[in-house]
Amino acid sequence: MRKLLAAGVVSLGLLGSCLSAAQEASADDSGSGAATVQSAEGAVSAAEVSVPLPEDLDESSQELDEAISLPAPAALEEQEPAAAADAPQDESGVAEGIVAPDPVASAPDDEADCRARVAAAIAHGSESPVPCVTWGASATTAELRAAADAWPTPKWCGEHGANGKWYVTRFKACGVFPSDLTVTDVRTGQVTGRMHYLAVAYAYSKRDIKTWAYQVELLEVTSSGSAKGSSASGKATCAGKCKVAESKFPSQLMGASKDPVGQFFLDTTIQTSPKGQQGEGQASAAWRFTNPEWAAPSNDVVLPTPPVRCDNALPATSKAGCVMPYIAEMVYAKNGEFPELAQHIEYAQNTENLPGKHGTTRYLTRLTDRVKIRGNRTTACPSSIVRPPNKSCDEYPFASTWQGASTGGGNFSRRMINATQNEDGGRALSRFYLYNRIIEKDKFLVWIK
Repeated sequence: MRKLLAAGVVSLGLLGSCLSAAQEASADDSGSGAATVQSAEGAVSAAEVSVPLPEDLDESSQELDEAISLPAPAALEEQEPAAAADAPQDESGVAEGIVAPDPVASAPDDEADCRARVAAAIAHGSESPVPCVTWGASATTAELRAAADAWPTPKWCGEHGANGKWYVTRFKACGVFPSDLTVTDVRTGQVTGRMHYLAVAYAYSKRDIKTWAYQVELLEVTSSGSAKGSSASGKATCAGKCKVAESKFPSQLMGASKDPVGQFFLDTTIQTSPKGQQGEGQASAAWRFTNPEWAAPSNDVVLPTPPVRCDNALPATSKAGCVMPYIAEMVYAKNGEFPELAQHIEYAQNTENLPGKHGTTRYLTRLTDRVKIRGNRTTACPSSIVRPPNKSCDEYPFASTWQGASTGGGNFSRRMINATQNEDGGRALSRFYLYNRIIEKDKFLVWIK
């Protein structure tokens, strides 16, 4: 299967050497200056990666085109994945974001379909066993086996056991879905074979490529009777603004040491021009089981990913990229390189009750209009305010958000802080926007540690 993966990368001509990087943490800087990025020359401090403020650049900047393609800072690996099915709610009680599919919730319908398959076989006088697959009960993480042939999944993928939920970060989605194969003798109505298996699903995207990948690995937990010796095969489809670039899930034998793997590449179909295009796509993997003892295959099992948004709307860079439905967080540390900036934001969030605080759904949303950004800065920090020596005026919420001093209706906080910290902290925010593909009106939070 490693050859299968390599062939997929070569034929697409897009992922190239970035595949291994995609299995590392994807892009974001902690804001504390402690994160690192890897280059061919070795580890480089993220603070040394000079990312200009987008509003200071032309609409398409070679500087940001190069910066966005740097290997991802390792800090994002520490991000806590969110359960995609548990969409947060805003203050009005309306669900925020995209709710990922929950195939386990359809188990009763699947079971009813299986009963109908058996009844239809009996009505037609069939004497062949009828195999049927339904989403099953939970299994423990201990039942997960290491698989040598599949792409390595994130370390957090199995931490919740096989609970049938997707967990997402900005560039990765992973989940473990329990399922059962049952074989019924239509002449007697007796079950002649069972298999309990786990579907480990993993999808990942890249911030500078309009292609994303999806893998499904099937791990047999137990099997008996006429379910033994079954093989799995499948294909992928994509709904919305996407198409299947490559779909490989050939027939593979299930067994205690054999884990069938399907691997797929999806391309967004949004236009590369004009600037500002975006659209969602949702890939689905479908597979079925066959067995020499059965006259017909099982029903198809379908597992869709969370929707993936691709865009060419990131300011000052011409490169398109794709992200998962995850609300990113900018992190500033009070003991980091910008302590005065972090202290001001903490005061603004806690004392002034301004939005954007970690653990809330009072999000900040990015503003990219240069004129409105300047208006926010002028409202919060007019030139008439005296700046003490070595100090500059810092405002919160950020001028580059719709919650800023002007566009947010006048609720803001300002404070004179160390000028160097203010400038460098702003550039750290620009790296956060860049590495996480935070585009116009994307939600995010600010975590003060």
